[in-house]
Amino acid sequence: MSSLIKAAAVRTVGVIGAGQMGNGIAQVAASKGMNVILNDAHQKGLDNGRATIEKSLGRFVKKGTMEAEEAENIVKRISFVTNLDSFAEADVAIEAAPESEELKNTIFKTLDEVMPAHGLLATNTSSISITRIAAATKRPENVIGMHFMNPPPLMKLIEVIRGIATSEEAFTMCKELSERMGKTVAVSEDRPGFIANRILMPMINEAFYALMEGVGTPQDIDTAMKLGTNQPMGPLTLADFIGLDTCLAIMRVLHNGLGDSKYRPCPLLVNYVDAGWNGRKSGRGVYEY
Repeated sequence: MSSLIKAAAVRTVGVIGAGQMGNGIAQVAASKGMNVILNDAHQKGLDNGRATIEKSLGRFVKKGTMEAEEAENIVKRISFVTNLDSFAEADVAIEAAPESEELKNTIFKTLDEVMPAHGLLATNTSSISITRIAAATKRPENVIGMHFMNPPPLMKLIEVIRGIATSEEAFTMCKELSERMGKTVAVSEDRPGFIANRILMPMINEAFYALMEGVGTPQDIDTAMKLGTNQPMGPLTLADFIGLDTCLAIMRVLHNGLGDSKYRPCPLLVNYVDAGWNGRKSGRGVYEY
């Protein structure tokens, strides 16, 4: 078994997926002085990811918390690619593709072939078994869960999840890299949904049941939870922000993995996703945008 690179020595981070999580992770790593290779299968995805990063950095500049030159340098540290060949130069790979186990397994098989022996293979999955993803590689000891919260540039937490084969060396390296990125680490066992989504997603699902049963309007449900429990946004607004398709995928992982009927996805949530109403990113979810 080859020795992993130390967190302090990481120079290049590869991120797979330029969507809302991937581009945010790329921004975080680049803002801490690391070079980033941001990959997406589609050029349009890369163009949208770059635009999102530039818009995010622009907000920091406008608020006066970042100089314009610093924002420009952060973008310059990110290269945008449509294949994984350049990941041969990466010290760490962080996969942030959609919540499909089949897709993630395919990506990790490719990373296993391309990444250097000293590289850490991390997944940003919000619910899928790290042990099963790691089993798609020939180095499961170097595979770990590194779950950023949305949006990564603003949220302070990273959940670190060990698979059954993850080495102590990989865990220590991932924890120290998370802290180098300015994040606080919470450690979860490899169980469906981990910690945050094991608690959050059933609440969102229950909000959809309340909506389906006519307990309240979307606005009243969100207002009750915002003002009654001191949350920054209501569960239905949050679901739209996360993506209803992502919420449904996580609920299905919880339901299938834990086998308890209390995790059954709400039929209304299923209907919205079937209709393509995936939330803010599609222009319509519970609310219209």
